[in-house]
Amino acid sequence: MRVSLHGPSIGLISLLLAVPLLLATPAARAQRAPASGSSTAAPPVDLPATDSRAGAPASASSTDEPVSLDDIRNFSRVYEVVRQAYVQKVDNKTLMKAAITGMLSGLDPHSEYLDKEGLAQLSEDTTGEYSGLGIEVLQVDGGLRIVSPIDDTPAARAGIKPGDSIVKINGTLIDPQNVNDMFKQLRGKPGSKIALTIAHQNSDKLIDLQLVRENISISSVKVRELEPGYAYLRISQFQDDTAGDLDRKLAALVKNSGPQKGAVLDLRNNPGGLLTAAVGVSDDFLDSGIIVTTRGRLQDANMSFNAHPGDQLDGAPMIVLTNNGTASAAEIVSGALKDNHRALIMGQRTFGKGVVQTVLPLDADHAVKITTARYYTPNGTSIQAEGIKPDIALADLTVNKADSAPVLISSEADLPNHLANEHARAGGDINDDGSAADGKLATSDYALSQALNVLKGMALRQPASVRR
Repeated sequence: MRVSLHGPSIGLISLLLAVPLLLATPAARAQRAPASGSSTAAPPVDLPATDSRAGAPASASSTDEPVSLDDIRNFSRVYEVVRQAYVQKVDNKTLMKAAITGMLSGLDPHSEYLDKEGLAQLSEDTTGEYSGLGIEVLQVDGGLRIVSPIDDTPAARAGIKPGDSIVKINGTLIDPQNVNDMFKQLRGKPGSKIALTIAHQNSDKLIDLQLVRENISISSVKVRELEPGYAYLRISQFQDDTAGDLDRKLAALVKNSGPQKGAVLDLRNNPGGLLTAAVGVSDDFLDSGIIVTTRGRLQDANMSFNAHPGDQLDGAPMIVLTNNGTASAAEIVSGALKDNHRALIMGQRTFGKGVVQTVLPLDADHAVKITTARYYTPNGTSIQAEGIKPDIALADLTVNKADSAPVLISSEADLPNHLANEHARAGGDINDDGSAADGKLATSDYALSQALNVLKGMALRQPASVRR
């Protein structure tokens, strides 16, 4: 994902923080792929080299030796050996790209060479926008199955439903040999036409659809109430507009439903995204304090971000849900809220990506994404390869409702000739104590139900003067 920082010395600098797609969602094949890499700010490529001390210019006493002629000769020899003796012919362009790719991938898992297609994917991940049909697709048994259509998109308007299977694209039958190529055809220029043959779930009838591709915008933020007074904030990744989108949706919830007693921020399986978006989201819930600092060899990689007055929840308690898929920019938010004692972290240890990458353009169609800094939580902690441990650990469990025999007498009200409550409300149901709703939430999302229960306890412990 890419973001532009505007500052006196940085200029247009691309800051990315995300886990590669392979680590983030190994099974899913979506039209809009999750964040494909992590990256952050960097100075222009023509700045002078620096030594290992952050911001210190390189000196003549540097121990780094220049590349020797022997190394250059060895590279040239290997290049020629591959070009002449490899089992099949490889052109020079392919070899040079492989050499560059190998050089960067040998540094760490996040540095990589980006061609035109890679840059386009980076732009899509950053903005949440792409041109296609508005469907999330999963590859199953050599075919393409619809996970879900996105509201108000060509797919949704055509009546495509979750669980549908794509049988043909433009008249060509999908099979395990061509499924990858067919998947790519789902995208295309806005206004271009595509023909799909689909089968609804549990139906053998084939339906032919003529669709027109459009620009699709995906929101990374969902906001709703778990129950009156308790907000649920889900951020799937950190895009250009994530912080602003969260501001608008949370403000609308408060306007419609009143001030919230507490909120659950769900960052599970969030692969990261833009550093500036993570800073903006953290700032939404902090009145003051450090959010994150970054340190690298180049002076412009040394940055510190601080919160500004103003808390969207006015100090209402917060729970942040995390798991092993919570990575990078999502870990910055988790660390900022934890170290500033603004929220409790519940779930599992986070992924542990504590480094920042910079996207440095080579020309209009090529760039390198290279690790340029480490980042540190407000307490000065590096989470690299360690992650953030939760304040309250939760195993990754599912809950099933226990089988039980019908209970004939469960309260005084079930006894014959019982005295009535003189203050009983007409039409009231004494069995509606909230346990049924709690059981429903627990069976669908155990971690979320536990977070809500803890959140209620935190809200009750607030002084009456500030309790909502």
